Amino acid sequence: MVSAKIFGLAGAAALLSTATLAADLPPPMPQPVYRAPVTCCDSGWYLRGDVGVGVQTFKSFDFHQTNVAPGVVWPATWEIDTKDIKDTFFIGFGIGYQWNNWLRFDFTGEHRADVKFKALGTYVNGLGSRSADLFDGDHSAELFLANVYFDLGTWWCLTPFVGVGAGTAFHKTSALTDVGLNTGGTGGSAFGFTAADHTQWNFAWAVHAGVAYNVTNNVKIELAYRYLNMGNVDTSEVACGANGCSNPLGGPRAFYSLTNFTSQDFKLGVRFLLQPPEPAPAYPLVRKG
Repeated sequence: MVSAKIFGLAGAAALLSTATLAADLPPPMPQPVYRAPVTCCDSGWYLRGDVGVGVQTFKSFDFHQTNVAPGVVWPATWEIDTKDIKDTFFIGFGIGYQWNNWLRFDFTGEHRADVKFKALGTYVNGLGSRSADLFDGDHSAELFLANVYFDLGTWWCLTPFVGVGAGTAFHKTSALTDVGLNTGGTGGSAFGFTAADHTQWNFAWAVHAGVAYNVTNNVKIELAYRYLNMGNVDTSEVACGANGCSNPLGGPRAFYSLTNFTSQDFKLGVRFLLQPPEPAPAYPLVRKG
């Protein structure tokens, strides 16, 4: 009987000690929440926007005579002494798909602002001196390209890339005038102009290179260079003034081509991934022992 009482008191003391120890322990730690790491290249559809400047050039300013008649002959000594076109500003938008970490595609459209172009042509007149024609006009374009890019790897969220593109350019030339000076050696002048604007579609192609910075999984900023070729750009026919285009009998008429029209483009762009990356699963905490 005495032994039973002793064992009972010992059990009660053990239970009291365990309860006291449990009260002194801190509350259990919450299970850790697994967060997906920030990645640099998530697949899926994206929207893009670009702004930039284009340093434009053309190789030559060629004439194409449109009237043929006795005494209406283009001067054999005709040559273009100088030519120039102003730099342009452009803004574009597009939609694309990031296929994987190294391959993506997009389709873009952009507006290239209206800028001035000029050319100065001279020839030997009837007195053996040189007469000149000064051409002045405007050019603008809409550009549509399908592009493919190759991302070359990501370091510190910077992704260099290269790419190619092909598509079409819709050109518009307008307000072209031709001022002739010392025409035919007479010491006079003549004035010609286009009666209407000229528009045309051309094949266009491009080569891209740049670097993208991964701001988040869904937002990328691009700084890029693009070489752009938009073909040959024609003008409307220059109509003669009251005294004809360089000849009182009615001089030669022509339209002109800005051949091999190219641009060195520098762009700043932003890409927005349309769907967020899939969250990584939350793994349960595994305790050992």
